[in-house]
Amino acid sequence: MAKAAKKKPAVALIVFSQSRDIPFNRIFLSESNVRELNVEEGLDELTHDIDRREDIVQGLNVRAIMDADGNETGDFETPAGGRRYRAIARLVEAGRFPSDGPVPCLVKKANAKTSAVDDSLAENTVRLALHPLDQFKGFKRMLDDGLSKEEIADAYRTTPRYITQRLRLATVAPTLLDAYVRQEMTLAMLEAFTVNPDHGRQEQVWERICVSWQKEPWQIRRMLTETTVSTTDKRARFIGVDAYKAAGGIVLRDLFCDDTSGWLENVPLLDRLVDEKLQGIADQLAKQGWKWIAAHVELPYGHANGLRKLIGVTEELTEEECATREALRNEQEGFEAEYSDADELPDAIDQRLAEIETALSTFEDRPTTFDPADIARAGVFLSISRQGELVVDPGYVRLEDEAPSVANSESGEDPNEDPSFRDGDRDGVQRTVVSIGGQPPHKEEEDDEVIKPLPESLIGELTAHRTLALQNALAGNPHVAMTALLHRMVMERYHYAAPTGCLEISVRQTAFLAQGTDLKETPSAKAIIERYDAWQADLPSDERALWDWVAALDDTSRMALLAHCVSYGVNAVHERPNPYGGSGPTQHSLNCRLAGADRLARATGFDMVTDAHWRPTVDNYLGRVTKARILAAVREGAGERAASLIQHLKKGDMAQEAERLLSDAGWLPEPLQLLAATDVEEVAADGGATAIGETGAMHDTDTDEVPPIAAE
Repeated sequence: MAKAAKKKPAVALIVFSQSRDIPFNRIFLSESNVRELNVEEGLDELTHDIDRREDIVQGLNVRAIMDADGNETGDFETPAGGRRYRAIARLVEAGRFPSDGPVPCLVKKANAKTSAVDDSLAENTVRLALHPLDQFKGFKRMLDDGLSKEEIADAYRTTPRYITQRLRLATVAPTLLDAYVRQEMTLAMLEAFTVNPDHGRQEQVWERICVSWQKEPWQIRRMLTETTVSTTDKRARFIGVDAYKAAGGIVLRDLFCDDTSGWLENVPLLDRLVDEKLQGIADQLAKQGWKWIAAHVELPYGHANGLRKLIGVTEELTEEECATREALRNEQEGFEAEYSDADELPDAIDQRLAEIETALSTFEDRPTTFDPADIARAGVFLSISRQGELVVDPGYVRLEDEAPSVANSESGEDPNEDPSFRDGDRDGVQRTVVSIGGQPPHKEEEDDEVIKPLPESLIGELTAHRTLALQNALAGNPHVAMTALLHRMVMERYHYAAPTGCLEISVRQTAFLAQGTDLKETPSAKAIIERYDAWQADLPSDERALWDWVAALDDTSRMALLAHCVSYGVNAVHERPNPYGGSGPTQHSLNCRLAGADRLARATGFDMVTDAHWRPTVDNYLGRVTKARILAAVREGAGERAASLIQHLKKGDMAQEAERLLSDAGWLPEPLQLLAATDVEEVAADGGATAIGETGAMHDTDTDEVPPIAAE
């Protein structure tokens, strides 16, 4: 006979406490409430929330108050819900809720297993704060339901900007949101990804940095915007962000930064708008009659080499302007004297001084006028300053545009007629040649051969006698020889006119066909320009007086001027040798050039680190070579341990770190290092038969192999 199945023991079922409405004036704060510190913190927000929704999200947890005999008194205490109670009390005090108004309450049953203290502790402890991502999505749902950002911000006692930021976080690529939930990235990192709305690009960047030990938000922003242009770029400032947006351009904004900067995504559109604006300005200037106008976003170093600068007439100040300037100067001096001992100026005084400085600067920067005849053969350079302002530099004459010689009058040509009128402008109107972002166009050389009254062969024979006699005379007068040399060099360097004279000596200035954008900002470039301007300020404006001025200089000044002019002829640029002749140096001439540059550096005591302040950066070296080269540079300049710390990085990050490690190491790449003194002498001794490669190493030119020169 089968045995009966055993019955499971009965399980006592949970019976919840009942809820009911209780008049507020019958409820009191309980001494059992465990929250005693900072009880007023956040109470304004809670009161505002109950007031705006005219309801409470969660009722109070109350217990009946007993009399001495254990009977209910009809009053209740709330051990859990003290903040809600205080918020309602504020609403009662403000007249927004009746003192006896019903409040939803959970009334603890008489046989409750837990104490009032237990209930209070549990409500404040056994709970989970909302995940930030859930908050972001919640705001998005409220926006989709029809609430505005301002209404959501008012509801949660924050700003519309905060709501906009949170809504932007909710639009990041889902894979990145999942990584944030898994705590693989911080909130600051997630904020950085909002810079670029392209989910595909966001995921690419995350894949690159998720395995890296460097995950800084600034790196994420840099990687997401590396193909864009900052709103602080000179081009963006020049045309204005509004004009770019009006043309359909997209601006990427970082909502989590305090500034208003951003990035322009469509770089070709930006460049087109810049060119169009420069073209419009050039067209207006062309109406003044300039022969040519060359417009560049950034003028290259040495753009005015070979051109003569016109000396215009600066417009004088009127009597009224002079009086105004004097009054401003007196006011400025008064403030400076009054506050000379003050550590800090009052804001009003500081602002007024700034206004005075601005006003005085307008008196210093006076417009310059030029003779119409000079304008007809001269040109203008247009460029953009670092602040995005237009820079107009007028009055430059090219060699081929100099005034025609008197000899032309003998051939029946009008010396006052511009040659361009004879080149096709038969209507007698000169056409201004405008170039945007390119090299100024040059006319083809004209045939200046004219008929001489005597046969050329006879003239050559006669003047040969005179030439030998002058050579002999000059050799016997060193002072005049030095004067002639300086006169020739100054004429050539400061472009008084087309190179003329009988002394066939010339120092050709090096043209840097390959140059970084930072070249003209180097200390060397600034020093050369400063020295050039200093000498120019002392030179006579009349070229006919130049000879007497040079002849009257003392020996110290003559030597200084000679060094200044000769220095322009230095050429230490490495070029690919041309083994077949034609353009470009031969291997022999290149070797002699580099060896001579090293000899010159040793003779002057010159050093690229201490004198030129050269440092390897991402832009000028580290970002343009291979990882192996970067590691070799760090290993040589900062040591093996430093190299080992960055060898696992991607190239971009490695270059950034290498720049920091080498900033004060005094390290130089091979093309900037000096050859050993013995190598220089070896090149001189064998006539350049030994090749000097990219690394400064010596190579036998008998082999067919040419050392690699191209940049990596």
